[in-house]
Amino acid sequence: MTAIDLNSLSPDQIKEILKQVSPEELKNTLQEKENQKEKDRKAYKELVNSSVPTLVGALAAVSEELSILKLDIFEGLKTLLDLKQDAYQVKQGQQTHTFTDDQGNGITYGFRVVDGWDDTVNAGIDKIKEVIESMAKDENSAKLVSTVNKLLKKDAKGQLKSSRVLELRQLAEEFNDDQFSDAVKIIQDAYKPVRSAFFIEAYTTNAQGKKVHIPLSITSVDFPDGTEIEDLFPISPEE
Repeated sequence: MTAIDLNSLSPDQIKEILKQVSPEELKNTLQEKENQKEKDRKAYKELVNSSVPTLVGALAAVSEELSILKLDIFEGLKTLLDLKQDAYQVKQGQQTHTFTDDQGNGITYGFRVVDGWDDTVNAGIDKIKEVIESMAKDENSAKLVSTVNKLLKKDAKGQLKSSRVLELRQLAEEFNDDQFSDAVKIIQDAYKPVRSAFFIEAYTTNAQGKKVHIPLSITSVDFPDGTEIEDLFPISPEE
């Protein structure tokens, strides 16, 4: 008995065959189709299990090379920084440093900082709120209360923004209230900034005098010229 390939038939042909074939033949055809589907799925999973480790290994190797290169760059720039300090009596306590040459090449390196606070920050926030609760007696004081509450609003990560504390300090100076000033000082003293990442940025200058930044992450690196993105990653149009 020959199996029927339903995938190669039109809907009308399938209807006609269903009128002619026996239930046993139809059952065998459907079972063979189901068996082939299971084989295809098994083959796919086997291919995933063999391919992914190779691809991840290649990325891990690139990551390790970047780590070593990052250290080499920092060490080389530290030498330049030491020479610059001796020649120009500059301080090394900056967060970032930049070096440029006569050909329009430049490199900046350093570290980024994110806001951080110890647990006493909440005591300062609570104290400010206690002070301003008694202020909303007229329109002007109500505006002040609204402004203070906005400055005390935390971000999505539950952190107070350090830039807003500077505005709070200015308000405290204008308001001239001892309790308010003390609460702002508690918040200021609770500020514990945290270094988040050490970075390197570099650029060249093209013939038109425009800076061309060099992508240093796999996300920002472009594919080679001529790459057909649709062939690599087909995207269905939105309906």
